[in-house]
Order: sequence, then C-alpha cells, then structure tokens
Amino acid sequence: MNWQKAIPVVVVVCSLLGGCNTSREDDQVSSDSVSNVVTKDIQAGIEKHIEEQSRLGDGYFRLRFGDGELRLKLVRVHVEYLANLGPQRHFACVDLASIDGDVYDVDFFLAGDPGAMTVTETTVHKINGQLLYAWEQKRDKTWHRVPVKKASSRLLGVIKNSDNFEFIYRVTLPEMIDTARMWIPMPTTDSFQTVEVKSIKVPGQQEVLHELEHGNSVLFLTLGPEDSGKIIELRFGIRRLEKRAYEGEKPSMGQYLEPERLVPANEKFRSIAEKVVEGKKGNLVRARALYDHVIDRMRYMKFGSGWGKGDAVYACDVRTGNCTDFHSYFIALSRAVGIPARFAIGAAIPSERNEGGIDGYHCWAEFYTDGRWWPVDISEGDKCSSLSTYYFGHHPANRIELSRERDLVVEPGPASGPINFLAYPVLEVNGNPTNVKVEFSFNRNASRKL
Repeated sequence: MNWQKAIPVVVVVCSLLGGCNTSREDDQVSSDSVSNVVTKDIQAGIEKHIEEQSRLGDGYFRLRFGDGELRLKLVRVHVEYLANLGPQRHFACVDLASIDGDVYDVDFFLAGDPGAMTVTETTVHKINGQLLYAWEQKRDKTWHRVPVKKASSRLLGVIKNSDNFEFIYRVTLPEMIDTARMWIPMPTTDSFQTVEVKSIKVPGQQEVLHELEHGNSVLFLTLGPEDSGKIIELRFGIRRLEKRAYEGEKPSMGQYLEPERLVPANEKFRSIAEKVVEGKKGNLVRARALYDHVIDRMRYMKFGSGWGKGDAVYACDVRTGNCTDFHSYFIALSRAVGIPARFAIGAAIPSERNEGGIDGYHCWAEFYTDGRWWPVDISEGDKCSSLSTYYFGHHPANRIELSRERDLVVEPGPASGPINFLAYPVLEVNGNPTNVKVEFSFNRNASRKL
C-alpha cells in the first residue's frame, strides 16, 4: 500500500503516541458519528475475521511481516478506536500477541454491511507500544500514514534485551536492647538473571536459609545490642535479560490458584472477575481484560494507611495503592477465574543514568496460559499509558528480582509467622517486629561481564 494513501477517517487516533505524562482521558476517542450498534457490528466483523483466519492457521492468526510470518493470538479489540470511515468502510485496531510474547497493534480496514464485512487491508502499526508509523490529518480532513522514529524506550524507563549493573543493598541497624534476628533476601540465578555475590559485610552470626517451596535464598543474621547502629552491605553483580512470555515450569494441579493470607479467594473477587471476562474467549484475552480492569479501577497512590502490604481486599475496596496492591488484586482476580498467577519482588533500575540511588522496591506478576508464563507489570503500565501494551507480556532488563511469591516459610522463621513478601529485611528484636533503614543503589560502571 502507498504510505501516502488518503483515508477519510471520522476518528482514527489509535496511532497517537501519548507520553508518560499524558492523562488517560487524552487517549480516549469520541466517535459521535458512529452509533453504538454500528460500533458493535465492526467489532463483530473483525472478531469473526480473526476467528476464521485462526481456524485456518492451526489456531494462530498468521500475518506476513517483514521477511517472515507472525503467528498471533487475539488479546483485545480496541473498542474505543472502532470507526466508520464512510459508506461500507470501517476501521478497527486490534492487539495480537506472538508466541514469544510480543504484542502487535494491527490496523484493519474493512468493507461491507453488518454481518457481511470483509477485511481489505491489514498492517502492523505498533510493536509493544512502539510506533511503526503515525497518522497525520491534512487540511482536507483526510488522514495519511507517515513514517516516524521509534520512541526512546530508555527515557521511558525501559532497557530492552539485557542490562549489567552492580546492585548494593544497604541496611542501617537501629538501637537494639536485646537479642535480634534478621532475614534478608538473597537474589538467585535463573533463566533471566545471573547473580554474582561480590561481597557480604554483616555483623553477628550469619547463615543462608533455603525457602523450599519457591526456591528463595535468605540471609539469616543473629544480632545483639553490640550491633546497634552498624551497617549491613551486600553487593551483587547482576546480568539481567528482558523477560517475555516463556516456557517455564508448568503449574501442577491447583498450584498458583490457592489463596494466600492477603490474597484470599472469596465470592467478591469471583464476581468481579467473572463480570470482567464475560464473553471473552481464552485465558490470554481474559488476562488482558483483567489487566485493563486493574488499570481502570485503581490509582497509583501511596497515601494513608493500608497500602504497600499487597492486600488484595484493601486494593479492591480502596482502589489505590502501590505495585504490591495492584498485582495482588490482579492475582486474586486471575485465580478467581482459574488463571494461575504468581508474584515476584525486587527493584527497578533507573534507565536514564548509570549510577546512584534507587527509589525502593518494585514488584510484578506473571500468569500462565497456552503453555507459557506471561509477565505483567500493571502499576508501570498504569503510570505510563504509552507503555501499557509493552508491560502486558514483558518485564524490561533493568531490574533485579530479590524473591518470589508470598507467605514464605524458612527455618528458623520470624515469630510473626510466614513472611508476607521479602524485599526489605525483616528484623525482630526480642521477637518484636522493628523497622530498619534500607537503601538500594546501583552502578553500571562497576559491573563486569558475567
């Protein structure tokens, strides 16, 4: 197709790239000239086309792209961008996911009447939220495709492919008038991160504990009053790979569907989740609907009390919180409709500079469907609307995972019971939980190839 082909569109802004400071309202599309009935007809037409082509493609929507062929699964139809271009001419914008987790935003042009629409043109518009072209409206009100440079993902907090850095975990011990015990997460090597322990500087007696259910390692310290005010410092060399959908271990029957102390299974979550996924076919589409629901329902706000515990009930009721609350709510909803989901926590490493402090912990989630684990980061997708598609199916390379899952049990363990999640250290003085000062920092210049 000619890039400069004129298209008399009533409203087509699927291509508009909103920056991270753009409000979600700015991205909404008003299509007053298209009745609700016609919009539903366009949605039905494109969904029928994708379903028929997927049946012919052995379960995949196959699309020629570049020198190869994409095998895609439907994620969602952007109902807000459906448009009537004129008599028997229509437009649809659809997200489709490849087998390796990339999400392709595809533009479809259709012709025909309701119930008998045919697709006349299909083009890939975005890959993981990155534009391949933009739309420009001329003075005559027609729209034209024009080439654009890809947005700088690094400036949006994302480093793709791989990242190398030194991660420094620093704790200042408080005044302790009695015997104390501390549990600190120790990052482990897996398929997406390689960990080199560069140094461990700690007072007291130390032992590495192994949390068996989820494979976490925990540094256990026995301390005394003489250790008050001392510094704990751990240094790790990290090589991290960008994570996309992958063939990890298949959950056993019921695994990652069971409730946790702050992620319960109840009728309220079941009712909400079933309403959100009603009419959706396949767990990938259902998970995307739940992802969008969390973004639409919640606000990222660390205010008042109750936030930051990963309490799914709190998140559902108050509708605000940080990354732990966003992902706990998503996990509760996913499990409520039979989609296995799990939690991980660590830190996001700044992308726009090579050293300095890190603003606390960060967490994320994964869900399982179609033989793969799909990474999601809903709070980041909420913060930056132009990257919300990327964060459904990807975790960038610039992060470190410190531990996995919730309600962690080690021996010896805290008197308070299983550890809710482990990013900051757990300190108990004479069996009583005690706060500590924690600082994360990093240095890419100090890292070496692992």
